[in-house]
Amino acid sequence: MAQLVVRKLNPDIVKALKLRAARHGRSAEAEHRAILEEALRQDDGEAFKAYLLTMPDLGDDADFERQRDFPREVDL
Repeated sequence: MAQLVVRKLNPDIVKALKLRAARHGRSAEAEHRAILEEALRQDDGEAFKAYLLTMPDLGDDADFERQRDFPREVDL
């Protein structure tokens, strides 16, 4: 496994990292690792595509067309 050393961090950032790690019940190193993994995880859209494919095919396209009967009356 590779190691990463981050120098010249603002002490407030280190404190925030440690507090966040404590909230999640893990070490600062494990929290740092989790933050990096979450930030850099590649999402090629396949998960979203898979979710959309689970939706049932209902209705006709005409059911979802926008109505363009402008201008319309506005009640204030």
